[in-house]
Amino acid sequence: MNRRSFFRTCIPGLFLALGITSGIPSAWAQMDRPVTIVVPYAPGATSDLLGRLLSQQMGPLLKRTILVENKPGAGSTVGASQVAHAAPDGNTLLLATSTTLAINPWLYKKLPYDPAKDFTPIGLVASVPLVVIVHPSVKAQSIAELIALAKSSPEPLTYGSAGNGSPQHLAAAMFAAATGIELNHIPYKGSSPALTDLLGEQIKVMFIDIAPALQYIRSGKVRALAVTSSQRHATLPTVPTIAESKAPGTASFEAVAWQGLVAPAGTPAAMIEQYNKTLNAVLAQPDFRKRLESEGVEPNSSTVEHFGAFIKSETQRWSGIVKAANVTLD
Repeated sequence: MNRRSFFRTCIPGLFLALGITSGIPSAWAQMDRPVTIVVPYAPGATSDLLGRLLSQQMGPLLKRTILVENKPGAGSTVGASQVAHAAPDGNTLLLATSTTLAINPWLYKKLPYDPAKDFTPIGLVASVPLVVIVHPSVKAQSIAELIALAKSSPEPLTYGSAGNGSPQHLAAAMFAAATGIELNHIPYKGSSPALTDLLGEQIKVMFIDIAPALQYIRSGKVRALAVTSSQRHATLPTVPTIAESKAPGTASFEAVAWQGLVAPAGTPAAMIEQYNKTLNAVLAQPDFRKRLESEGVEPNSSTVEHFGAFIKSETQRWSGIVKAANVTLD
């Protein structure tokens, strides 16, 4: 073993064994390879945007290079599995979503990772409300008109999502169940390819994160009918909430996704705390918050403990949504 390998591999473990943790994160970070944030979705999605913004801001504070690796597929399980089985050395993180940690356990009988056991929470990053958009050719100017159109259409309206079991899929399925309409789901590997097909009129409707749809809403290439949050969103102040439509079944409708950072289980607590403090420092920056808000994303900070409790509560909440939407994947 050469000198670099010895210090990188043995010294941190010795410090931990002796109970010396205060200086480990900064010292260890200087000796190790670049950090990789795995984004379990395709480039162009909200997760990709968040991952790249975080890497740009956290890297200098940590004095480390942070890379972003997109690993889309199977409702985020491909990327999540990679991180779940990575070495718990602080070099591999996952930008996890509500799908990854709170929804997939209710959709799959068997996952290639255990959301509750294979990850250590770092911190909440943001909540992500959705917006209902349609191609301009769709003759609906509101949610009420969309419901009426769906009920009168001889064929179910087609809608795209970021993938089976994604919040976008479940929000649309829950909406269809609540309003008594039938919609035909077309799953994609991420929001971007689905949005491309909506622009090309291959599909008619999408429940999508605000960020990737915003420029097309503003340019008139798609029409925004409503947001899925309980209140209107600052980036789309003239777009009502679904509940505001007052259509039967929509009075209490709300479906908001979220994103957070996690590490493989067993990652040293001192490293987790350092990442949490760095993440929260970035989220506290006014310019960074404004950037996220301008993209339709609402920044949220948390302690490690709060994020862990939040994941547990969200797992129970999404179980009810999955059951109400009657969605299963195996």
